[in-house]
Amino acid sequence: MSESTLPKFDEIGIWSEVKLEILKAYAQQYSLILNAPGQSKFHPIYIDGFAGAGVHVSKTTGKLVPGSPLNALAIQPPFEEIHLIDLDGSKIEHLRRVIGGQSNVFLYEGNCNEILLRDVFPRVRYEEYRRALCLLDPYGLHLDWQVVEQAGKLRTIDLFLNFPILDMNRNALWSHQEGVSSANIERMNAFWGDNSWRKVAFRPPRQLSFLPVDDEKVPNEVIVEAYRQRLIEKAGFKFVPEALPMKNSTGNTVYYLIFASQKDVARKIAAWILKNYGEGHRR
Repeated sequence: MSESTLPKFDEIGIWSEVKLEILKAYAQQYSLILNAPGQSKFHPIYIDGFAGAGVHVSKTTGKLVPGSPLNALAIQPPFEEIHLIDLDGSKIEHLRRVIGGQSNVFLYEGNCNEILLRDVFPRVRYEEYRRALCLLDPYGLHLDWQVVEQAGKLRTIDLFLNFPILDMNRNALWSHQEGVSSANIERMNAFWGDNSWRKVAFRPPRQLSFLPVDDEKVPNEVIVEAYRQRLIEKAGFKFVPEALPMKNSTGNTVYYLIFASQKDVARKIAAWILKNYGEGHRR
């Protein structure tokens, strides 16, 4: 493949490299459990809604880092099906060339909010013993709540979700809401599922004043905790451990990594992995 046909690989920070290790560790345990003796009736599936080109460039070392699709392909025992989606056609084409013609890999170019609901989630039917590990890792507020809600309602999906708090703070969670564009308000509503995020994210100012004062934004932890509760109460996931803050080199939280499942054993495995990788990341 000539350099002119290569897509632009995303550059990732150490927090994203940690995330990839977390996902790989969980995917390995997931595959082992569903392929264990006596579990042959299950059909394990891997889904990535924002797959990218399959390769990233490390900001720390400058080296190429395998992305989540290639890590999923390397898992043994293998997934029966792998579904990879990206809006960027050049990234899908790169995946196609790297992966080759593997019959169990399905590639989709387009909006994952549409493709997941129309083409992929219907394949993960509970009564057919199909179970899926799904990664929804948007670049920002590019994920619709109805996708997350459907993943919970299916009762067949273990979910890793990127909660993009940095993008929210930059574009939607302004105390002076009149200054936020209608497009960013719509993106926030779509991600959250409605406009109830306003009541969660802001509170009246603590000090009394005779002059108009904007509401105060609550800490990031309050916002992600409210979303975690929505995953349980609205989407129907039974187990959602505490979200893991993914921080950059200056200690600022870029996003939170959230896990959700219907199984307590999945919660325990994910919580252990998140705790151990999180502690290593903070050291």
